[in-house]
Amino acid sequence: MLAVDFFHVDCAVTLRRLYVFFAMEVGSRYVHILGVTSHPDGPWTTQQARNLMADLGDRASKFTFLVRDRAGQFSASFDAVLADAGIAVVKIPPRSPRADAYAERFVLTVRSEVTDRMLIFGQQRLRAVLDEYAKHYNGRRLHRGQELHPPRPDHPIASPSHERIKRRQRLGGLLNEYARAA
Repeated sequence: MLAVDFFHVDCAVTLRRLYVFFAMEVGSRYVHILGVTSHPDGPWTTQQARNLMADLGDRASKFTFLVRDRAGQFSASFDAVLADAGIAVVKIPPRSPRADAYAERFVLTVRSEVTDRMLIFGQQRLRAVLDEYAKHYNGRRLHRGQELHPPRPDHPIASPSHERIKRRQRLGGLLNEYARAA
């Protein structure tokens, strides 16, 4: 199953609101940051769906459902792109964000760990920060629903033994990653 949603970030200098569109592979908790824009509309969202299908490649066939809300950015062409890949779109009921709990939890996580703790000055900087966070979230961040493993580890997972552990800071010390020392 896939889950998609938008969240917004307000720029510190321009006071523009930027919208971030993301998709989550619910089974593994792997997150795809699909795009950042100031004006999400139907054609833009449809193109992001095409990009997601290209990113998934052959793995797209293992997804049966995509959960989304009823926002106006999701047009019939968005649903058609997914239907062509054999993915049925499930719309959550109006005013019930808990029906899309995995996506909403990611929004809370990315806001509390990153976007609420730093000033964002523009679309390019936001995209760079989110790309760095996605690498951390998918490769290093532990998930309770995954038995304290990242979705796709990019390093050997350290055992809780008495071995030396080294810390690596990301995003200027906002995030910390730990690994076994060499």
